[in-house]
Amino acid sequence: MPSSLARVATDAAPRYAKQLASHFGRKIPVEESADGGHRLTFQNTDVVLEPQDDHLLIRVTAPDAPTLTTIQGVVGSHLERFGRRNELTVTWDAPAQD
Repeated sequence: MPSSLARVATDAAPRYAKQLASHFGRKIPVEESADGGHRLTFQNTDVVLEPQDDHLLIRVTAPDAPTLTTIQGVVGSHLERFGRRNELTVTWDAPAQD
């Protein structure tokens, strides 16, 4: 299954993770972890949001490359829109095959 990571520089990672989880949680299953992270499940695709001190780590694992690309676009565009004032930019690493 292909996967990809993005490290989004921000000092408000927990807030953005919670905002994304809340937004998507209206339509898809969302689980919160003990460390403040979240797992979003888009059909067969998992998105893990891991807040760090100076960035938000986003990990996407999808059943195929086209789905990976689609979910990257959906999650990335929402986060950039939520973080527009702080000029957040989501840049994905090249997909890896697991």
